[in-house]
Amino acid sequence: MPLSNDLFGLGKLLFGQKNEKQTRLFGLLYRIFAVVVCLLLTGILLMTVIALPPFGAADNPTSNEVVDKYIEHGLQDTGAINIVAGMILDYRAFDTFGESCVLFIAVCSVIILLRNEGPRDAYDRLLHEMEEPRHDIIMKKASVLIVPFCLVYGIYVVLNGHLSPGGGFSGGAIIGSALIMFAAAYGTKKARAFYSFKTYRRIVFFSLMFYGLAKGYVFFMGANHLPTGIPLGTPGSILSAGLILPLNICVGLIVSGTMYVLFVLFSKGEML
Repeated sequence: MPLSNDLFGLGKLLFGQKNEKQTRLFGLLYRIFAVVVCLLLTGILLMTVIALPPFGAADNPTSNEVVDKYIEHGLQDTGAINIVAGMILDYRAFDTFGESCVLFIAVCSVIILLRNEGPRDAYDRLLHEMEEPRHDIIMKKASVLIVPFCLVYGIYVVLNGHLSPGGGFSGGAIIGSALIMFAAAYGTKKARAFYSFKTYRRIVFFSLMFYGLAKGYVFFMGANHLPTGIPLGTPGSILSAGLILPLNICVGLIVSGTMYVLFVLFSKGEML
């Protein structure tokens, strides 16, 4: 129903208030066009999947010298024991930077879509109800025990991402889950005391800026692992792998904040 109203309103804007027949025809053609585009896109994707070579075949494009490069020279080039961390935060660091930017863009899109333009009084009452802590003694007591352990474990996963399986994405997801559990148990008003939307914007801004500037410096000053002046350290120690550790921290901050902000946005429609 909301989509029909939006299309009807768009038709009125294009054809005027009196051309109701043309407006409804526009809505019908819009739906037909949308279905045709989706079917074409689905067909293209299916044709691509059918044309893919057999999984695991020796002549696959993925079975080339790049894989051997990651495995044989990953530790020497990146200083990271975790080859996956070296791959996504060194060899393909700009891909991960793009993924982090996508998370921030997703939050911005949700804010735009969920913005409230209705009566302010009713909306303020809804926010007040959402901010009130729930009278669930089990959830509160459980969160007191679980949230600190989740935060510590998430930080551990982020800081050891270059040494063991983990990193910014998985560690950030754990930290974000802890923040969500705290907000669900005690209300968003108390959670906002230490994590507001202003805090999120600052964290994401500085994280993305540091990531982009750091990898930009490495790309222009030491492409293909030429000397950049950034020590790789001793493989296996916590202070090793060059920029991978601080980049993991940046990704973890972005992921955790994005999870929490999306939870608040979908639960009450606004992040104050």
